[in-house]
Amino acid sequence: MSNDIQFIKYYTDSLWLEKGLSKNTLVSYNTDLHQLHEYLKLRNLTLVATQANDLMSFLAQRSKEGIKPRSLARHLSSIKGFYQYMVRENHLQANPASLIDAPKQGRPIPKSLTEADVEALLAAPNITTNIGLRDRAMLELLYACGLRVSELCELDMSQLNLASGVVKVFGKGSKERLVPIGEVAQDWLQKYIKQARPQLLKAMASGVLFPSNRGQHMTRQTFWHRIKQHGVAAQIQKPLSPHVIRHAFATHLLNHGADLRVIQILLGHSDLSTTQIYTHVATQRLQNLHSQHHPRG
Repeated sequence: MSNDIQFIKYYTDSLWLEKGLSKNTLVSYNTDLHQLHEYLKLRNLTLVATQANDLMSFLAQRSKEGIKPRSLARHLSSIKGFYQYMVRENHLQANPASLIDAPKQGRPIPKSLTEADVEALLAAPNITTNIGLRDRAMLELLYACGLRVSELCELDMSQLNLASGVVKVFGKGSKERLVPIGEVAQDWLQKYIKQARPQLLKAMASGVLFPSNRGQHMTRQTFWHRIKQHGVAAQIQKPLSPHVIRHAFATHLLNHGADLRVIQILLGHSDLSTTQIYTHVATQRLQNLHSQHHPRG
């Protein structure tokens, strides 16, 4: 194993131990740094023997390859964090990435679904089958709670409390939050747990709430494909993904008068600025109310 690869491993291990970052975040950081390593290797350079200009050239190439500013900013964040670690551990005297500015990026308005779109999607699974009933329960819970797809797929039975109507979620950085489920989603979960889940597990002992055919946690990719299939059945023409349903959850709450800070807590955002992307919805709602009710609207 080369020194570069060892340093990347030490760094990502330190992130897991010190910050408790999620597996998906660690994979992203690891991928970013390995891409930089391969770029430098082709130029007979190493991670510990490079300059700011080399790093800027790498980012410029990634940009030419079509990487969006948001992803490019994450690349730079990974690189800066790595070199901060290298300086802290006395492997380097200075951080070559410290003066590199992140690319400017706008805050894109999240794509969302109408309430009618969501109703059609939720009704799409064939609930006469065990898999269809599982998918219906997953979609209901996803929309009722605004979960991230990883949070949904990794749920265990021990995290669900139907008597209290809440689910315990472990979000980014293993941060724990309790999210109310809602009566409709509770009903579908009860039906699924009673009828379909035992059949899917085939007498296997497992605490997984939504098992795959092997009785294990479903992967994010598998659930993404399931949503795509149900979207086709529901004749939804808009881009569809678990994250779009999470956006619909927040948008529809805001449309019905929910406070932005409440939505922040439910989504598990550590910073309100992340949630403020949804303020465009509130602005649009106010404009509609004004035009409907003001005498000169």
